[in-house]
Amino acid sequence: MAQQFEDQGGMATSDPSPILRWITSRFVTLLASRASLERRRARVEKKRQRAGHSHRVEYFHQIDDGYSHLAAQLLRPLLERYDVELVFHLVTSEPGRNLPEPELLLALSRYDSAVVAPHYGLRFPQGAAPAQPELVELAGRILAAAPPAEIPEIAVAVGDALWAADAAGMDALAQQYGTVAAAEASARITSGNARRAKLGHYSGAMFYYGREWYWGADRLYHLEKRLGDLGARRGENPDLICPRPEIELGPLRDDGSLTFEIYPSLRSPYTSVIFDIALDLGAKTGVNTVVRPVLPMVMRGVPATRQKGQYIFMDSAREARTLGLDWGNFYDPIGEPVRKAYSLYPWAIEQGKGNDLLSSFLDAAFCKGVNTNNEAGLRSVVEAAGLSWDVARGIVGNRDWEDTLEENRLAMYEFGSWGVPSFRLLDERGEQVLALWGQDRLWLFSREIQRLLRDRKG
Repeated sequence: MAQQFEDQGGMATSDPSPILRWITSRFVTLLASRASLERRRARVEKKRQRAGHSHRVEYFHQIDDGYSHLAAQLLRPLLERYDVELVFHLVTSEPGRNLPEPELLLALSRYDSAVVAPHYGLRFPQGAAPAQPELVELAGRILAAAPPAEIPEIAVAVGDALWAADAAGMDALAQQYGTVAAAEASARITSGNARRAKLGHYSGAMFYYGREWYWGADRLYHLEKRLGDLGARRGENPDLICPRPEIELGPLRDDGSLTFEIYPSLRSPYTSVIFDIALDLGAKTGVNTVVRPVLPMVMRGVPATRQKGQYIFMDSAREARTLGLDWGNFYDPIGEPVRKAYSLYPWAIEQGKGNDLLSSFLDAAFCKGVNTNNEAGLRSVVEAAGLSWDVARGIVGNRDWEDTLEENRLAMYEFGSWGVPSFRLLDERGEQVLALWGQDRLWLFSREIQRLLRDRKG
């Protein structure tokens, strides 16, 4: 497992051994299963009750991260709605194998946060510039001095001043709430980073409860449902603070004037969760859907550590269950299986089956546990897509696809994304309206399609 997820560049040219591929696949399948999740949660809850501990939620706040500002706005509602003890940690990003593109991620966090905030009833300024280092430093000193009971309000106020580049406002907050010395704030951040690493994560805007991680506003609903199931909800209000937004398929329908681009990868758990749903969105809204596949991250030199890989699979499993998918019987397609499938993709497009081939491959690898590294497995993928294996085996293994996938990768980077699945929406003039990374953003594209159609109709 460790070798397969920690090897940064080697996977681009060499595949895991058959036994390592099998071991990794079985481990991940077990890790992501509902039965394993329920056993882990039962053990955690039994231990908590035996010790007489409260429901302890730890939150890791990264000051210069847009997503953290959204999450900070949820701290007080979380405390009011649920009987929890909140522990607040200050952290920084730690560039490395887990965060290969830290500056791109910060830029994305600002853009993405501004786009999604209104839909969650939160706020983040449009067009926010990178946080000014001197304001980040002062914000850290204020937050490190803040009494725990006042942290939710102070974190929001500090974030508002930071993202408005309001130096006078930040100074006023420092006067109002006090500060600690820079060295003490730095020590708090070091401690927060160490705690996060010990618990097994690497990002900001993360909630940790009972051996599971929940990312910011977008995953709070998982935490809320878990706390509700444990009887930790205060009062009778059953509504979630931050429910998962629904994907809207209507009522308006386009005539193909809008273009909806999908950037999938054949080894991406998140792609496997959302690919068919994204195609369905395109078909039911009438937009011109263009699929632009790319190589898996690890096959293009972007690192994926064991720590990151485990989190992604566990998170993907939760998301898949929410969508009602039978997902998680995994057989790792990294390397040669992916290359072989892509070698058949141009031919499949000619047969009108390009999307069917990608869908069939993802289903085999992530839902059916098919070993696509052998002929029988690949044949089952091809035939499930409605294609001829007799023709396919005479084509498989060519390199005609490589230039196209590289063009797709460059296009994706050009609009500020480097991960999959990414989506882009273009208007009737071919101008970009929205471009974002993440299976958990498809609902936003569905709403934007309807908005554009309403504006045109009105």
